[in-house]
Amino acid sequence: MRILVTGAAGFLGSHLCDRLLAEGHAVVGMDNFLTGDPQNLAHLAGHPRFSFIRHDVTQFIFVPGKVDAVMHFASPASPNRFSPYGYPNLPIQTLKVGAMGTHNTLGVAKAHGARFLMASTSEVYGDPEVHPQHEGYWGKVNPIGERSVYDEAKRYAEAMTMAYHRYHGVDTHIVRIFNTYGPRMRLDDGRVIPNFIKQALQGKPLTVYGNGNQTRSFCYVDDLIEGIYRLLLSDEHEPVNIGNPDEFTILQLAETVNRILGNEAGIVFQEEARDRDDPQRRCPDITRARERLQWEPRVSLEDGLALTIEDFRKRLQDQ
Repeated sequence: MRILVTGAAGFLGSHLCDRLLAEGHAVVGMDNFLTGDPQNLAHLAGHPRFSFIRHDVTQFIFVPGKVDAVMHFASPASPNRFSPYGYPNLPIQTLKVGAMGTHNTLGVAKAHGARFLMASTSEVYGDPEVHPQHEGYWGKVNPIGERSVYDEAKRYAEAMTMAYHRYHGVDTHIVRIFNTYGPRMRLDDGRVIPNFIKQALQGKPLTVYGNGNQTRSFCYVDDLIEGIYRLLLSDEHEPVNIGNPDEFTILQLAETVNRILGNEAGIVFQEEARDRDDPQRRCPDITRARERLQWEPRVSLEDGLALTIEDFRKRLQDQ
């Protein structure tokens, strides 16, 4: 297939491009570098089946030639208000890429009779009252909170995707992505794994907010991309959770990172800086992915962290 990937220079988008090329497809990457990093695609320069278009997907999209699939991954994704790449600091852009960007990419899929896969998020569940979260749960989302620019953009994007499927017959797919980590995450991303690894590599104590009992489930990027690729090729049109159901407290994660790196600086606790809509627990129910995609994660947290640490160490040394 010839596949358009938006957000191609992002953490997930670049790994997706690599996988699609490895499977023998041709890839047209698209990004405006708002949060994407050109270095994530540098290794693909000169690849005979990869081309790149610098473009903002909130503007009309034209891709010359045939397109067999569109994978819409463009969006700021970090909730960290202290990061320049966090969606709290890019609120209008985040809303526009979820609304107008989804509309434009669906238009490309419709015009070409192409498959369409939209990258949604576990954030559509908000601060959940159901645990673990399954696809039938409608969520508990504050529509005007600081995080709403991302939550509601993705919920709207899901609604538009299903409307194109029902009304226009577009072959659509929706992946709800849970916390994912791995090489190529921005060093200053602001999320917990990059923060911990960077602090530990610098021999600093790891900063844990609150008591550290809040939980997350962490999926290694290769596992996530495998699930997404299977979804693209499937006949599944309803949303599918892709993530790792193993749940860890933030304190457990900090202790694991320190142990792997031999960081003796320990942990410091700071007053919780979370916003009121930040979920205290987040874990996917992956029953649908297991049954319909025959997918489940295979990389353990320790193995995935080791691979991520190796990448972070190299990039910190190169700075």
